[in-house]
Parts: sequence; structure tokens; C-alpha cells
Amino acid sequence: MKYLILLVSLLIFAESSSAEIYKWTDEKGHIHYSNIKPENEDVIEIEFKISTYESVSFNTSKVDLGKNVVIFSASWCGACKKAKTYFRRNAIPFTEYDIEKGAKAKSLYKKLGATGVPVIIVGKKRMNGFTEAGFKRIYN
Repeated sequence: MKYLILLVSLLIFAESSSAEIYKWTDEKGHIHYSNIKPENEDVIEIEFKISTYESVSFNTSKVDLGKNVVIFSASWCGACKKAKTYFRRNAIPFTEYDIEKGAKAKSLYKKLGATGVPVIIVGKKRMNGFTEAGFKRIYN
């Protein structure tokens, strides 16, 4: 449990948009996670993105989402709910694709190479996760 808390803390307090986490098993079989690579340990490097925005590099001939706001979401996703509430509160029209409820949504999601939700697309800009500040950067 304490390792889960450590991992969540690292996610919350990450200073950059990506983080490196190292995973290893000690001689007693206990699994450890750290952002510092331990010496003399056989480690697995885990890399993931946290609430990022970036230029979308997918081939538009495969996926044409237009210039509107598009969100790929799932019903259980708290960040997705927060994003949709923000859009509604600010009268921002959007198209939602629930990746668990529609074959088209899942297909488009896979073509984007996405690995988590929400994924928000505005024209040629993409945001993984959701923050109001990050969305404002890609929306304006």
C-alpha cells in the first residue's frame, strides 16, 4: 500500500509532463518503485505522460476530426467528467467519443495511438489528460 501511495504522490507532484519511474524486485521478492535509479539492481524503466498537450502528429488522412473540440473519454474517468463540465460551463461545443461504448470511437482512438483518457483534440493540437490551463493553451 505504501508503494501505491508513493507512486500516486510522484504522479501528483511531477514537475514535468513526463516522468521516469524505476521498478525492481529485491532479494525477498518485494517490488519497489522509485524515480531514482538504484545502483546494482536489475530495473525496468516505466515511462508515462501526465496531463500533456502537444502537437498532434497523426496522419489526417486516417483520422479527420475537423477543427472542433473532440474528447475521447470513458464513463468511469474523473478527468473526462471534469473536462466535459468545463466545456459546458464555458459554452464550448464538443464531440464526445466514449471509447468503451462505440466501435467507431475505439477505432479512432487506436488510430491516434492513445493509451489513456481523456484525449482532447482541437484542430491539430492534442492534450492527454485535462487541466484548464492546458486546455486554454490548445484552444486559443
